[in-house]
Amino acid sequence: MEVHWGSIIYQLLSFGLIILFVVSFTLFIRRLLLNSKEKNSQLKEIGNKLDKIIDQIENDKK
Repeated sequence: MEVHWGSIIYQLLSFGLIILFVVSFTLFIRRLLLNSKEKNSQLKEIGNKLDKIIDQIENDKK
């Protein structure tokens, strides 16, 4: 039985690229989710700071 090394190498490269794509895609989605979560927390913090500033301005006017 003769082994076709070209075919085996081609299949290994194909499976390797598929695995690389799946891992890269999952890491990309994970990073997007983490960044959006961090951005939301930063926006909430900025909103709270603005509320404090507005309250101080209203108290100074009274």
